[in-house]
Amino acid sequence: MVPPKWYEYSPRLLARERVDGGVTFWRANAPALARAEAEYGVPAEIVVAIIGVETVYGGNTGKFRVLDALATLAFDYPRRATFFRGELREYLVLAKEQGWSPLVPTGSFAGAMGMPQFMPGSHRQYAVDFDGDGHIDLWHDTADVIGSVANYLARHDWQSGQPVLMSARIDPEARDAALRRLDGGISERRPLSAWTEDGVAPEPLPLDAIAEPVGLLLLEEPPENGEERASYWIAYPNFYVITRYNKSRLYAATVFALAQSIKDAYAAAR
Repeated sequence: MVPPKWYEYSPRLLARERVDGGVTFWRANAPALARAEAEYGVPAEIVVAIIGVETVYGGNTGKFRVLDALATLAFDYPRRATFFRGELREYLVLAKEQGWSPLVPTGSFAGAMGMPQFMPGSHRQYAVDFDGDGHIDLWHDTADVIGSVANYLARHDWQSGQPVLMSARIDPEARDAALRRLDGGISERRPLSAWTEDGVAPEPLPLDAIAEPVGLLLLEEPPENGEERASYWIAYPNFYVITRYNKSRLYAATVFALAQSIKDAYAAAR
C-alpha cells in the first residue's frame, strides 16, 4: 500500500470541527491540563491535540472487544504475532491489577484503549491516577487521560520549553544534497551546525539554546499546475518524542499542526 501524502492525510484531522472540539475540551479541563503541564512539562495544546487525533476527544474510542482484538492478532497475524501476544499478556495482567473483567472493555481493532488509545503495555507503564480517586479510567476520567498522555511523553524524554518543528530554509545550491538525505520524507538526525554548514537552517534562526540532534522533514503540499510541491521543516527532539506515540511522520506533524491551531483558537476565545 502506498502511504498517503501530507495533503491527503492531514485535512480531516485539522478540520475546523476538530479545532473547535479541542478548544471546548481545553476549557472543560483547564485545571488538569495546567497541572499536567506544570508537573510533566508538556504543553496543554500537545496533550489536547493527541487526544483529538486519537479519538476526537473521546468521541470514538472503538467498538471492538479488546480481548477479541488482541487474541485475533496474537494468533492470526503472523507478521506481528510476537508483539500482540505480549500485549495480550499485558492486557490480562492489567485486567487483574485494575479489577476489570477482561471480557468487558472495548477499543480499537488493534486493542488500543480509551481516549488516548493506549495499548495494554503502555497502560501498565504510563497511565496515572491523575485525580487521585484510587483508580485509573482512560475511557471516562479526563484528568487521568490528560495526566497519562503527559506522563507518556515526559517518560519518552519530552523537553520542556523546546520546539517541535520550525520551518527550514534550504539554500538553492544545497537542495539536491539535502533531499538525498530524506528517507520516506524524513532524514537522519544530526547536529544543527552540520545542517547549517550544508545549507539547511531553521527560519527564523532560534535565539535560545535548542535541543539537538535535529532532522529534516518533508511535507507534501497540494500540487499546483501539475507541479508537486513540498514544505520543509527542522524536526527537533520533541518531534521524535511524538513519534514514540505513533511512528508516522505525518501523525507527528499533524499533532503539532493541530496543537498550534487549538492554541491560537483557545487564546482568541479567552
